[in-house]
Amino acid sequence: MSEHRATLTWKHDGGEFTYKAFTREHRWDFGNGQLLNASAAPSFLGDEELVDPEQAYVASLSSCHALTFLAICSMQGIAVESYTDEAVGFLEKADDGKPWLARVELHPKVTFGNESKIALDNAKVSELHDKAHLECFLARSVKTRITVIH
Repeated sequence: MSEHRATLTWKHDGGEFTYKAFTREHRWDFGNGQLLNASAAPSFLGDEELVDPEQAYVASLSSCHALTFLAICSMQGIAVESYTDEAVGFLEKADDGKPWLARVELHPKVTFGNESKIALDNAKVSELHDKAHLECFLARSVKTRITVIH
């Protein structure tokens, strides 16, 4: 149906190439002029001022859920004024002892417009989030447990 590309570039900075010494800084190029400097997470010797892959993963899941939620609302005549999510990913040890992002919690806060055509009680909002979760491309693509807490 479609392709989605990103180019990662890393270059040795000339220092020692040992586990503790090599730079974790790299760049993501999305091919449309958008460049993002990234690094490993600070706990893996990365730069805390740069985005790390775990943060990007969590942000991607949050973004996919939000965009799917907004699409569903728009198709049902439900006006949304704002959407904020303070998503959190949890790196845990798997059965083999290796770390993985085992779960992500989404914490969406949605403000609806007054012109919505449907009454929005908590049950309806939960239904919209459940549908968004089931239809989100990324949530359907990963084994990480994703919980929506609203």
